[in-house]
Parts: sequence; structure tokens; C-alpha cells
Amino acid sequence: MDDHSTPVPPPGCPAHHSGARVPLYGAEFAADPQAYYAYLRHYGPTAPVELAPGVEATLVTDYATALHLLQDSASFRKDARRWRALGEGKVPPDSPVAPVLAYRPNAMFTDGAEHLRLRQAITDSMAKVDSRKVSQATARVSDFLISQFGSRGSADLLGDYAKQLPLFVFNELFGVPADIGDRVVFGIAGMFDGVNAEKAMGVLFAAVGELVALKRSRPGDDVTTWLMQHPAQLTDEEMVHQVALLMVGGNEPLRNLIGNTLHRLLTHDAYAHQGGLIDEAIDDTLWENPPMSNLAPHYPVADMDFGGTRLQAGDLVLVSFAAANTGPALTAARQAGSNRAHLAWSAGPHACPSKEPARQITVTAVENLLNQLPDVELAVPADSLTWRPGPFNRGLTTLPARFTPVDLARRSPAAAPAETVTRPQPTAATDGRTERGGMWSQFLNWLTR
Repeated sequence: MDDHSTPVPPPGCPAHHSGARVPLYGAEFAADPQAYYAYLRHYGPTAPVELAPGVEATLVTDYATALHLLQDSASFRKDARRWRALGEGKVPPDSPVAPVLAYRPNAMFTDGAEHLRLRQAITDSMAKVDSRKVSQATARVSDFLISQFGSRGSADLLGDYAKQLPLFVFNELFGVPADIGDRVVFGIAGMFDGVNAEKAMGVLFAAVGELVALKRSRPGDDVTTWLMQHPAQLTDEEMVHQVALLMVGGNEPLRNLIGNTLHRLLTHDAYAHQGGLIDEAIDDTLWENPPMSNLAPHYPVADMDFGGTRLQAGDLVLVSFAAANTGPALTAARQAGSNRAHLAWSAGPHACPSKEPARQITVTAVENLLNQLPDVELAVPADSLTWRPGPFNRGLTTLPARFTPVDLARRSPAAAPAETVTRPQPTAATDGRTERGGMWSQFLNWLTR
């Protein structure tokens, strides 16, 4: 009789060949990551993976082991300058994962007292965000975006909606004026689209630098100003890196959470027959299809045994939020009603500082879309949808939808925030053209016309 106790690697997985690490990239992984996680669990709580060609890591797939890692600041550090393989030149300089993992002087890559100082400034500043302002900003942006495609009767709910909405909302919360906002939108979108990412990153950091300089001379009622006025007394360089961290770190997970929640609502009929369908769909998405699937890079400070794997100091260790959330150990807890015990927001001292605004933005964005387009439905078969490749994020490439055409009336200009509604100025791109067509300027013009 054949022994089926050890799972078979998914089709196309190089682990079919003895000794190979399991790849977390490529079309096969993107199409069915849960098959890969099921296979990885046979290694135990941790498993050998490859994030990109030539980039090796250890992936934590077990919930309890992940919590241990995320909460053990003594044995594991976040400073990416400890990454041994990078220091030894073993990571290709053009690796697609290097920009995400490379060190920057922000709260994500610091430890100890320095992390506490930066983190406290971020936490205190985000805590000042008025929940009503978040809902109002999200509704305004949602109305604008729907007005751009509503009369067509069809849209890509990712490219036309979920991808743009977080950028615009964060621009409002951070008090970004028109000309700077156009370049922030261009920079962040370019970084994640992977098209001329180096140029896009340069545009983004230059724009954030201008925003910091502006707020030094003209403070406002916004997150940028609150960070600047915090007792931590952040320098201009620290301000640029913390603001960029919040805007970039808030955009990618949020666009995926909105998109993945809409996907779930449009492909699972059961939600139409339940109360509180949006909250339920968000929770189910965070459990089963979290927007950031594998991240939280850590580095052991010394050689050690961890989760059944022998680690050397400076090895790259990541947490699989997706695998930990869907592992057998969590099934009982979820069935018992612990519906928010998932790790989608991470845990420990580096847990997401913006999970409440993120959830509120998602609820408002999804609710407003369904209210404006009550008969929205997928425009293609569900099994024809494709997912973006890569080890870190979980998001669709497109989400085509159709609906009865609508003519969305513009909201009153009185609802627009005084700080950000300024006359748009021409945006000089590095190649002489306006970046991304000045989408933020278009939004502000729509509010005030």
C-alpha cells in the first residue's frame, strides 16, 4: 500500500527534486498558494523557501511559532542590516524582493529604544485621526472614483477602484496638496506595479520631502503635522521615512483587502443571505486570504534551533500569515467564535498601527460601492481570474465587473477639507510630463468645480 502521509509538492514546484527549496513566486504559487502551504507544513512549524531566484529564507507556517517569533524581540531583530546573505553578496542586486526587504531608517526596520521612539510617534499620531473624518474622506473618494466609471456600466474594480482609493484617502489624512499628491500617487503606484520602480521610488521620496518642508512652514490638522509636532522630535529625514512608511505600508495591504473582500462578496452567494455581510466578508478574507500573505522579516541574533530548523545569526526568517491563519491549530479557535484572532495584522511590537482605520476604510469603500451599484456582478467566470505573482502580497490582477449604469451626483463642495482643496499646480515629472495624469488634482477639481 502506498504511504500518503507526506504531501506531494504542488505541480510545477521544484521541491519535486530532492533538496530544493519551495518557491513562493511564479504563476503556480499565485494560482494556489494554499496547496504550497499545505505541503510546507510537512516540514514542521518552519520550512525552507525561496522568495525569488537566489533569495533563500525560512518561513514560519505555524500560528504558535509565529506568535513566538513576533513577540521575541530579544532573540530576533528587525534591522535588515543584519541580513547575512545580503551582506555576503548572495542576494542578486536586481532581485525583485530587495526593495521590500532592504533597510530603511523607519519603525519597521528598527529595534529597542529607537523603535519605541519612532513607533510611539506613529501610534500617537494615528490615534488622533477622527473616525468620522476617515469615513467622510473614504466616501468622497469612493463617489469620485465611481463617477469616473459609473456611466459605463462596467469597470475593473481593482484598477479603477480598490487600487486608487487608499492612495487618495491617505493623501487627505496626511494633508497632501494637489501637486505633491499627484507625485505621491505616481510614486506608490509605480513601486508596486514594478514599472520603472526605481524612478517611482525617487519621485515618491522627493514628493514626501516637499510635504515635510511644507508642513514645517504651514502646519495643518493632519497626520504629517501631528508626527512633526510629536515629543519624539523627528528630524526631517526621520519624518520623510516615517511618512513614506505609513503611506506605502497603508496602500498595498489596503488595496488588496478591499479587492479581496469584493472578490469574496462577488463569488460567494452565501453573504447575500446573511446579516452584516460586509463585516463577515472582511473577517473571512483576513482569515483565509489576507492581503499580506508572507512578510514580517526577522533575523536571529545568534545561531539557534527554532521551530525544528537550525538557524544561523542573520538568516532571513519570515512569517506566513496566510499559512498560520489556515493551519489546523486555528480551526478550533475560529469555530469557537474567536473570529479576530488571526495574524493578518501581525502581532507583537511591530503589529500594524493602522488596523482600525484600515478596517473602517474597507467597510466604507465596500459599502458605498454596493449601495451605488446594487446589482454589480462579475463580468467574467470566477475561475478565469488571475492573482499577482510574488511572495509577499495576495491580490488579483483585475476584477472585471458589470452593473446597471449610474450617473453619480457630485457631493457638496462643503464636504471637502479646506487643507487639501487648493488650486492644482502643474506637476513636473522627471520626463517633462504630468505624473499619472494628475489623478489627485482631478479629484480635488471634482470636489470644487
